[in-house]
Amino acid sequence: MQRIQSFKLGWQLLNSEAKHISISPSSLRKYSHGPGSFGLLFDIDGVLVRGRTPIPGAKQCFRNLVDRKGRYKVPVVFVTNAGNCMRQTKAEQLSHLLEVEVSAEQVMLSHSPLRMFTQFHNMRVLVSGQGPIKEVAENLGFQNIITIDMLRDACPLLDVVDHNRRPKGYVPKDKSLPQIDAVILFGEPIRWETNIQLIIDVLLTNGKPGNALGPLQYPHIPVLACNMDLLWMAEAKNPRFGHGMFLVCLESAYKKITGYDLQYEALIGKPSVVTYNYAELLVRKQAESLGWTGPVETLYAIGDNPMADIYGANLYNRYLQACQRARTRLQAQGPGKDGSGEPKEAATSEEPPAMTSKELGGVSGMYGIEERLPESCRSVLVCTGVYSRDQQELPPDPDCTVTEQHVFHGHRDFRFDPSLTQPSFLVQDVREAVELVFQQEGCPLE
Repeated sequence: MQRIQSFKLGWQLLNSEAKHISISPSSLRKYSHGPGSFGLLFDIDGVLVRGRTPIPGAKQCFRNLVDRKGRYKVPVVFVTNAGNCMRQTKAEQLSHLLEVEVSAEQVMLSHSPLRMFTQFHNMRVLVSGQGPIKEVAENLGFQNIITIDMLRDACPLLDVVDHNRRPKGYVPKDKSLPQIDAVILFGEPIRWETNIQLIIDVLLTNGKPGNALGPLQYPHIPVLACNMDLLWMAEAKNPRFGHGMFLVCLESAYKKITGYDLQYEALIGKPSVVTYNYAELLVRKQAESLGWTGPVETLYAIGDNPMADIYGANLYNRYLQACQRARTRLQAQGPGKDGSGEPKEAATSEEPPAMTSKELGGVSGMYGIEERLPESCRSVLVCTGVYSRDQQELPPDPDCTVTEQHVFHGHRDFRFDPSLTQPSFLVQDVREAVELVFQQEGCPLE
């Protein structure tokens, strides 16, 4: 219940953040035609850009998505697993690359849902990643932040892999450092060996890395990780290592040392459900800023990575269906007899298995039962990034997913369901994706 309350607090925060969005009388018209409305969720790398180079057709696609005054015709939110910058910075980059105005309120980075995890905001947290991560953490609400560099400065004898970075000529004393309560992994760091060493030091010493090892404390202090992408697409011809690869290394090192699995309090970013729930909140605010009075009934998630974008969109669609079933039962049966007010699930053989807390992103329970969520989320896979039409389809049997040709690239804590990697639509590029969506909705694009 505490996590559900935190999620609802996040909705209140979004409301307060959106108060400055002005809605002019001329924008109070509904662009979508027909009985329903829809919103678009765009991945960035491999869909709109490759590194700093726009993918052909992306600029024209977005020119078609805005009217003559530069206003979007439908709610548009950019959902990326990147997280090494502020939302405003990413919005400015997109505005420049796509040549249309993109606001910070339209950008969702992998770490954005951490704003909802208020129970950690007053804890002393160690943060790992690159870029202005201290500023990012502060912007998300964290009050007591220690970076890897700060920890290395306080305990200079901990980082000795690089001989050139070892203390020279004397043995410095450790500086006083408060106990660390949790670890936040924002994204792939620069020096993996330094980050892995110091993070494991923190976990093995229960947040006191300057102390000698004692009896193993397990479970260890909370670890929250953003961005599970094993691979991502930049300018190179082949995919590059992502933060998911760093997590694999960290998990392997911890288990090799302790014999236990590294545990996550939350896994955030695509494909976790909490990421799409947060994106839906942003879409809802975008719809309000356009003057829409009706609900957004369908989300279209456009991405290039079957294991992140497509898996996540389909998992969220499954979540939406579960919420609808739970809402129907709640209306038919009333509050649960245990006094919790939450509906009791009575799964049938036709229903998919219940999602784990990790798949939900660390938020347990059915958030959205009392909210008007979209009816569905449809996935659109493009062939300009991680996925290529030349790749063979994944085998339908989950017991046969690991072969010379096919290896499950999802996170360790996510179950592999082949059906979740199958897109609702397969197109060549983002231009075709947007044209298809508008055709599906019966709306003129131009």
